Amino acid sequence: MAPSGPGSSARRRCRRVLYWIPVVFITLLLGWSYYAYAIQLCIVSMENTGEQVVCLMAYHLLFAMFVWSYWKTIFTLPMNPSKEFHLSYAEKDLLEREPRGEAHQEVLRRAAKDLPIYTRTMSGAIRYCDRCQLIKPDRCHHCSVCDKCILKMDHHCPWVNNCVGFSNYKFFLLFLAYSLLYCLFIAATDLQYFIKFWTNGLPDTQAKFHIMFLFFAAAMFSVSLSSLFGYHCWLVSKNKSTLEAFRSPVFRHGTDKNGFSLGFSKNMRQVFGDEKKYWLLPIFSSLENHQFPAKPLRESQSHLLTDSQSWTESSINPGKCKAGMSNPALTMENET
Repeated sequence: MAPSGPGSSARRRCRRVLYWIPVVFITLLLGWSYYAYAIQLCIVSMENTGEQVVCLMAYHLLFAMFVWSYWKTIFTLPMNPSKEFHLSYAEKDLLEREPRGEAHQEVLRRAAKDLPIYTRTMSGAIRYCDRCQLIKPDRCHHCSVCDKCILKMDHHCPWVNNCVGFSNYKFFLLFLAYSLLYCLFIAATDLQYFIKFWTNGLPDTQAKFHIMFLFFAAAMFSVSLSSLFGYHCWLVSKNKSTLEAFRSPVFRHGTDKNGFSLGFSKNMRQVFGDEKKYWLLPIFSSLENHQFPAKPLRESQSHLLTDSQSWTESSINPGKCKAGMSNPALTMENET
C-alpha cells in the first residue's frame, strides 16, 4: 500500500467532492422541475381550478415519495461483512508468511471452515479480499470507490454517490419506480400545454419555455428510467445482482447462473419483505439473510452442500455456532 501524505489526502478530498456532482445535478434538476410544474404550469398556465387542485395533489405525492426514496438510497450506509469473516491477527500473520499458492489457500480454508460460504473464485479458491483482509461472504464484493467490501453488492451508482447493496437495494428500486412515475405524470399532464406551445395557444410569457423544456426532460428521462427499472425488476425476479447477471456465481461444484433463485414469490419477499403494506414505502423490510442462502434450497441447488455439510431445521446447541452466524429458521451442521 502506498504511503499516505498531504498530497494523497488532498486528492482523496477532491475525489469525494467530485463524487457529489451527479447528486447535486439531480437535486438542482428536481428543484427546477418543481418550480416549472407547480408554479409555471399549474398555477400560472392552468385556468381550471379543479385541474389545478388534482394535478398539484398528485404531483406533491409523487414528489414526496421520489425525494424520500432518493434520500434513503443516498444516505443508507452499505452493510459490510461482520467480524466473523475478518481474519484474526494470527491468521493474518500466517497468511503474510505463506507464499501465494496451495499453502496460502490452506490457511484460508482453515479460517473459513466454520463459515457458511459456498461461492468460490473462477479457479475454485476461497474468495478473499486483500484490501479488507477478510473472507468474502457469498454475494459480497469489494467496491473500489468506497474501498470496502459490500454485502450483496449490486453496483456503485454515481447518481446516488453510494453503493447499492443489501441495505439499500429496496430503496434504490423504489427510487427508480417513483422517479419513473414522476416523469410519466409530468409528461402526461404537460402534453396538452406542450402542444399549445407549438400551435401558439399559450400566452407569450416565460411559462411557455418552462413548459416546453419540462416536457422534453420528462419524456427523455421516462425512456431511460423505464429500461433501467425494467432491468432491475427482472433481476429481482431471478434473485440476481447486476454483477451476478454479468458473471454467474461459482459454487463448489461449478457455475450456476440461477444459484440463488428461490422462485418468483420468495425472490420478491427477500427484497421487499413479508409485510406488503411496507412494499411501496422506503422503509427497510428485506428478509434476506445476507450471510448465506435462504431455505428451502431448490433441488438444482443441492450442489451447494457437501456430504459433510448440510442444512437442518432441527435445533442445535447455539454455543457450537459462531456469534452472529445463527438464524432462527436455519442452522448448519458443523463439519466433521
